[in-house]
Order: sequence, then C-alpha cells, then structure tokens
Amino acid sequence: MPVCRKHPDGTGIRFRYVTGTWKNFDDIDWQSWRATDRATLLFVVEDDRVLLIRKLRGLGAGKINGPGGRLEPGETPAEAAVREVREETHVVASGLTEHGELRFQFVDGYSIHVWVFRAEAYRGEPTRTEEAIPLWTPVDAIPYEEMWADDRLWLPLLLAGKRFDGRFLFDGDEMLGYAVSEE
Repeated sequence: MPVCRKHPDGTGIRFRYVTGTWKNFDDIDWQSWRATDRATLLFVVEDDRVLLIRKLRGLGAGKINGPGGRLEPGETPAEAAVREVREETHVVASGLTEHGELRFQFVDGYSIHVWVFRAEAYRGEPTRTEEAIPLWTPVDAIPYEEMWADDRLWLPLLLAGKRFDGRFLFDGDEMLGYAVSEE
C-alpha cells in the first residue's frame, strides 16, 4: 500500500510502498532489502585525529558524525563523499579508501544504504557551513555519547584500517538490533 511520509531530513515528501513495519531485527529479509536513500560518510584522518562534524540540519541534526550525505543522480559513492565533505566543511578530501557499507532500517519504513570511506589527505581549512560545524577530534576522545548508537560498533574498525559490513534497525534514535561483521 502506498504511504506518504515527510522525508526525515525535512526536504520534502517521499512516496514509498511499505510491505510492513519492523519491530524486530530478525524480521528483516536483508537479502531482498532495498533502501529508500543511498548516502555516504567520509572520515578524514590525520595522524591521531579525525575530522567529525556536528550536524546542523537533516537526518541526525544535533548529533556528531562524519561528513556525508545522499548521492545525487549519476554520482558514485566516492564522488558523493568528496562532494559532501566539501559542501559541509570546505575541505577537499583525497586518498579515499572504502571501508564498509551500512544498511539502516527504521521502524517507520525509512531506510538508507551508506558507503563509508576514509581519506588520508585533504586540502583546505575546515570551516563552519550552514550544514555543519567541523570538529578535529583526537581518535582516543571520540564523543560516542553524542553520536548515533551504531557508530561505536564500526568506527573503531575504520580507524584501525579494517573493512566492515553492518545492518541496523532503529526506532528514531534508539537502536533495536544490529549485525556488524569485519571483512
């Protein structure tokens, strides 16, 4: 049945066919799962610090995360990641390595597939934008308590240079279930 919902980032209305809602992680058929949106996260790492942002709008507004956002038509995940970092921090990231994929299902029917990258080089000085406040953060002082609950499960893997795959079920900000594997 068609369902009309306001998109979580407030940008408009999205129409989606919903076959059911999920309250239990094990109820999701991840083999046939398809995301409403496709997005990226990109963590610029320099020595023992990582570039994070405090999101000012959109999905996760108020939380700390890596820069990122939705893919535009025709973009690869890597192209979108570089564009989003530039738009959110005025930094041009380079030397990208893809470290993982994350699949998020929300109980209200919204879903998002996220490609996660790490950059070893960049140009420019991080500056505040309408979308985000950049924060150079020591790797040993990452404020997980101000981030999405899943970040503490896979971000240490990225920082250790490992690949991973994750699937998550959320009800708003509350993580109801997950599976994370190191590849």
